[in-house]
Amino acid sequence: IYTTGPAQSILEGITRDTVITLAEERGYEVHDEAIISRGQLYTADELFFTGSAAEVTPIRSVDDTEIGSGTRGPITEELQDAFFDLVERRTDDHDDWFTYL
Repeated sequence: IYTTGPAQSILEGITRDTVITLAEERGYEVHDEAIISRGQLYTADELFFTGSAAEVTPIRSVDDTEIGSGTRGPITEELQDAFFDLVERRTDDHDDWFTYL
């Protein structure tokens, strides 16, 4: 999994950090300081956004170029499921990340 870092003007947010941790826990190698060209985006198997509002959202196309099969990819699906299981408290993983009021 490749993501750009702060040198490419990306926000190092909580959602991004959470998804990176979830990916690494599932055995994915994460390259979090990558420089990604537009051409690499066009030829990626799958892409997704992370963010407070976006949460984990698949990207189906870039500049009208379909990404992969044009649907949510299996890695995106796995990480979306893990993310929502966590934030909706369907798992006790990372209980220390939560502050209960």
